[in-house]
Amino acid sequence: MHHILLASDTDFEGWRTAARALLRADVAPADIAWDVEGRAAVLFAPTPLPQPDGDSAAVHVPAAFMNLARSAILNREPQRFALLYRLLWRLRAEPELMRLATDEDVMRIGSLARDVHRDEHKMQAFVRFREIGRERESRYVAWFEPAHYIVEATAPFFAQRFADMAWSILTPDRCAHWDGSHTVFTEGATKADAPAGDPLETVWRTYYASIFNPARLKVRAMKAEMPVKYWRNLPEASLIDPLIRKAGQRTQDMVAQPPTAPHGSPQRKEAVMDKVPATSDALAHLRHEVMACRACHLWQDATQTVFGEGPSHAPVMLVGEQPGDKEDLAGRPFVGPAGQMLDRALAEAGIDRDKVYVTNAVKHFKFVPRGKIRLHQKPNAGEIKACRPWYVRERALVKPTLVVALGATAAHCVFGKATPIGKSCGRLIDLDDGAQAIVTVHPSYLLRLPDDNEKAAQYAAFVADLKLVARALRQADAA
Repeated sequence: MHHILLASDTDFEGWRTAARALLRADVAPADIAWDVEGRAAVLFAPTPLPQPDGDSAAVHVPAAFMNLARSAILNREPQRFALLYRLLWRLRAEPELMRLATDEDVMRIGSLARDVHRDEHKMQAFVRFREIGRERESRYVAWFEPAHYIVEATAPFFAQRFADMAWSILTPDRCAHWDGSHTVFTEGATKADAPAGDPLETVWRTYYASIFNPARLKVRAMKAEMPVKYWRNLPEASLIDPLIRKAGQRTQDMVAQPPTAPHGSPQRKEAVMDKVPATSDALAHLRHEVMACRACHLWQDATQTVFGEGPSHAPVMLVGEQPGDKEDLAGRPFVGPAGQMLDRALAEAGIDRDKVYVTNAVKHFKFVPRGKIRLHQKPNAGEIKACRPWYVRERALVKPTLVVALGATAAHCVFGKATPIGKSCGRLIDLDDGAQAIVTVHPSYLLRLPDDNEKAAQYAAFVADLKLVARALRQADAA
């Protein structure tokens, strides 16, 4: 009997190495006992893997098996290692086995993989972060109880979606921690290690209750998509039963209400804003005007308008895309993770941020809610056009000699049309009023890059672009 000890419950590479050696040594599935290191039930010392002789044939398996195996091994089924090896053993004599959808082993491994994929989807949908600390020191922590060993497999989804915030996801088996550039995994935790709530949960519950549509309620479908077992970790769960009980009466009340008047046309509002006169050359007066902007719908959900800041006659103006979550709360541009990245790059390029004017193409935060988290959404062409007159007046007051467009949205605003970043990066472009512009990437783009080497290369190119800006600042100082 061969006793194989794997490093962890998700040790796919360890299983594959052992399975390859055992298969080449012609060890039958019945002669293998699989276990995981650290389990109290492990009674036997691991057996050294057999060494292949010169006549051993290479092991070739179809891609369909490998794809299923990578997922199925994350299932909590205790016999998954043995099942996978048995299927692998059979594939030698039955190379078309994976095409037999009615085979018991094929059906079983497919079922294990589907259970894992379903659990990954539920984790993506039902993780709820709670904020610890505020502003630059804040961190978001969530508690989740997955049915299978999916934390490491699902963590890249959260790293990509929430790239600009520091977060931790605690589970009983494994914990994932993201710092803005790397994911670190630690041992499991208990629910007591996670925060019980935060001040925004009251706001979230109010929002959830307001979007709950009793007329479209289908309890069975809702419970199928959001199983009751997840409710205990959802802040909105306390509202679900009362909302269901009152759904019938609320539906009747909705039917009885008179029809509401349609919303006004955004195009009509945009035209009104374009006619707003620049009655003052003071930035303070323009800031006051923009606070009342209703040129597009983004003002309705944003916390506040985020205006630019910096010297009133700065030689350089940095134009970003739009305020993010942190900026929307603070009322200042570039104070979140992207702002920290920008500050670091400016310092490396030899630029004092206090000497440049920083603003955004769009002055309101565009987002969609996911639980309590507000996910950044890229402004569309209509929203950029609606907000552009504020940028034009802002630039006319500051009178910079060099405008830096950070990303595609900013370039669209600066040049008044969609502008490809790749063809424009790293060179000075003349503007109509005698000033010049340079196009580079937005700092948040650097935060989202998953590959460390690519991130380092793109960051170096970003700093190189900013060094052109530094040269313009030195020339302005000399003049």
